[in-house]
Amino acid sequence: MECVFGLVGDGFSLVVADTSAVQSIVVQKTSEDKIMLLDSHKLMGASGESGDRVQFTEYIQKNVHLYQFRNGIPLTTAAAANFTRGELATALRKNPYSVNLLLAGFDKDVGPSLYYIDYIATLHKVEKAAFGYGAYFILSMMDKYYHKGMSLEDSLELVEKCISEIKSRLVIAPPNFVIKIVDKDGAREHSWHKTIGDVAAPPVAELSSPVEVQS
Repeated sequence: MECVFGLVGDGFSLVVADTSAVQSIVVQKTSEDKIMLLDSHKLMGASGESGDRVQFTEYIQKNVHLYQFRNGIPLTTAAAANFTRGELATALRKNPYSVNLLLAGFDKDVGPSLYYIDYIATLHKVEKAAFGYGAYFILSMMDKYYHKGMSLEDSLELVEKCISEIKSRLVIAPPNFVIKIVDKDGAREHSWHKTIGDVAAPPVAELSSPVEVQS
């Protein structure tokens, strides 16, 4: 029941993701950060199979860093999006990744931007987007309340409405969400929307002394 969504506001982009790590019917943790900082002014929110999500986003992050080290300048958000799309397209014909991405960034000459990249290497520059089961409700909420040039306060209010809708509509809704923002001052974590925390493992009971077996 993953949910990742984002939008572009007045001078910033934000990405929101649930923080549940799930395997089959088991919730392994509720504090998984699914939004990676690619560099100082780029964020990548990801949903999909845990292994593919972690491996692919780390691969993109390291290659973005490598480009900057080799050339002395960072990739633009558009260039990073097209590089990511190219890597997904190449993998699609060999060993495809089951991962959907939202790439948000801020460029000095362009401003904030948001790119939608799905697992079959579709790339679109968008104002708002969502992945996962929550997208059925998030996109409806955004169609009603989103408008171009929203302030940060209005955008965060819309995020709260979307999270509330997810929790009330999905039969198995993620309890926690993380919100990250990128603007002229850089990419950073804004807040966590926490409902529950991870359950601590019970202490291991001390082994009792062996019991003698009488013959």
